[in-house]
Amino acid sequence: MNLTGLSDEQRMMHDSVLDLLGRVLPESKIRELDRAGEFPHEAYQALADAGWMGLIYPEKYGGMGGSWKDLAVLIEAMSYHYGGIATAYLTTVMYGGMHVVRHAREDVAARIVPKIISGEVKMAIGLTEPGGGSDVAGMKTRAVRDGDNYVVNGSKVYITCAHVADYIALIAKTDMDAGRNGVSVFLLDARAPGVTIRPLEMLGRRTTHANEVFLEDVRIPADHILGEENKGWRNLMGCLNGERMALAAVSSGNSFKIVDYTLAYARERKAFGQPITSFQVLQHKIVDMRMLAETARLFTHRVAELLDVGDPALAETAMAKTISTDANFRCADMGLQIMGGAGYTMDYDMQMFFRDSRVGPIGGGSNEIQRNIVAKQMGL
Repeated sequence: MNLTGLSDEQRMMHDSVLDLLGRVLPESKIRELDRAGEFPHEAYQALADAGWMGLIYPEKYGGMGGSWKDLAVLIEAMSYHYGGIATAYLTTVMYGGMHVVRHAREDVAARIVPKIISGEVKMAIGLTEPGGGSDVAGMKTRAVRDGDNYVVNGSKVYITCAHVADYIALIAKTDMDAGRNGVSVFLLDARAPGVTIRPLEMLGRRTTHANEVFLEDVRIPADHILGEENKGWRNLMGCLNGERMALAAVSSGNSFKIVDYTLAYARERKAFGQPITSFQVLQHKIVDMRMLAETARLFTHRVAELLDVGDPALAETAMAKTISTDANFRCADMGLQIMGGAGYTMDYDMQMFFRDSRVGPIGGGSNEIQRNIVAKQMGL
């Protein structure tokens, strides 16, 4: 991966993260965790101990106050090593934790955020429901005020890392008749009475797999609402915008890993007495993969820079997520084709790249929804 255009600090960060993960999460361990469907606890804690959980959090909570571009570089490095560790990081730091940082009461944030940074607290975000993922207005999970608590009933599905989460940023309706204007966000204790979490067996992303979450008369303290009642839609959209940039960075970093993995195999594999890299048809495929990875990276860095100057970049983050996740899956698909039968066996990691990449165009708002966002921003 060409690191031209990065600051000296960003290059050091990139190299430092790769060195750390190379020591605590070797390829053999990744394969073991993938087969077992286990969360990468040791690697996660190593990242926390190194301070990376606080990269983009305010210094008043013990964070580094880093930029969106810093985050993009960090995530790309993580995902180049292994996409699952990047997902583990983002689920807490971005998807759940950013709601706490931005919208929790100050006393709640001051208590929770330092524990996120230390690795003591993990988070998830509870948005998707069995009846629909992107239709927030049609959400069925309901939160009703009862004295000093809200009582929540409903269910969520495909909730990444809920099985290891201490808290879930839960999206629920507080006004069932107000559509998007009746949505609120809560800090849910994942171990509270009435919360049941059931892991799902997934095709890919097995170390950070999805879960069902059932909520039966769950009580959430009223001071654990994240933002104002019925004002959660706007806050949710603000956080999801950063999530799209982060997902683009995951796909960008993993695309480069697939290119390098494929190239290393192709240089060793011989056919008709010569390395298969000598055949132009395969050279072009590998070049196409490299161009896809570079395009994903350029777009990711572009939207990170827009966010850093305060541009909401709604269309651009949607485009970056779409372009990068599509590129990631296409790289994996072409890489598997180049490796042939070897790529289709469990003896090589290409099958894992292929499985893991397929969820990219689906999760975090499907790429069809992302195109709707761009169309709306274009006035279509």
